[in-house]
Amino acid sequence: MTVTDTQVTWLTQDAFDRLKSELDQLIANRPVIAAEINARREEGDLKENGGYHAAREEQGQQEARIRQLQELLRTAQVGTAPSSTDVASPGTVLTVKYDDDDTEKVLLGSREEGSHGDLQVISPNSPLGAALLGAKVGETREYSLPDGGTMKVTLAGVAPFTG
Repeated sequence: MTVTDTQVTWLTQDAFDRLKSELDQLIANRPVIAAEINARREEGDLKENGGYHAAREEQGQQEARIRQLQELLRTAQVGTAPSSTDVASPGTVLTVKYDDDDTEKVLLGSREEGSHGDLQVISPNSPLGAALLGAKVGETREYSLPDGGTMKVTLAGVAPFTG
């Protein structure tokens, strides 16, 4: 992936601060995990040392999360939602109408954004989010379902996210 291929992730300031705090805690915890691995290594035979393998597994998971957070924060666009109310873009609240006339309001943004009451967050990388990204109000789009089928949705409204 090149720098030009990197997708910007829209986040509120609160979400950015929360993720930055999590990253700082994980980085600060690195010496603790390393000390745990060393202590378990001293116990002897590594082939049958469950504590050692568990500590290594935890270290791997933490390092993966650190890399994920670093990339997310590096590409984050922090601040106010887009003011445009005619095109679906990250940081907007979309009113989506399904084939069966059900409607739903969703926030188009990062799943890392967290929940906002009853407002579901959908990623622009998800099938539904990708289908709606760039759609204009009144436009109907189709997206793939997990079972291999497709569903049509109509963008009924776009509003800036107000937090």
